[in-house]
Amino acid sequence: MTAGPLAYTTRPVADEQDRAACFQVRKEVFVGEQNVPEEIEYDAHDADALHVIAVAADGTALGTGRLLHGPAAASHTGGDPAVGSLGRLAVSKEARGLGVGAALVRAIEDAARSHGLTAVDLHAQTHALRFYARLGYEPYGPEFMDAGIPHRAMRRTI
Repeated sequence: MTAGPLAYTTRPVADEQDRAACFQVRKEVFVGEQNVPEEIEYDAHDADALHVIAVAADGTALGTGRLLHGPAAASHTGGDPAVGSLGRLAVSKEARGLGVGAALVRAIEDAARSHGLTAVDLHAQTHALRFYARLGYEPYGPEFMDAGIPHRAMRRTI
């Protein structure tokens, strides 16, 4: 919970209403703002991923992210079963700069620990490299394109 102008909590998605709110934030950010084609924004991993949500005191969804683990994460992590994959991190425009993104990353890391994982990988849009670096993630490998947006792989031991 935060203090100050916007109180919010982060937690695992509890039901279909939460899930729909997560998908709406992703649609606003990735499809609406970044022009990611909707047909590639949602994928088969959404069904089994652990989703987290940041919710304002009034119930408004402020952000979301997901954790892939086990076989679902293998293609994102080089096949290491002890590494999870953080992805689809999105924060609504009105909640940016308030710590929501960092809180979501920490909630995903907590979920990864609870699943026995020892590290988390992610594919960061290059404009977000400093954000993730401040949270302890280190880039590796070359820049690559995903949905027409430049990315770098990053990893943090948890």
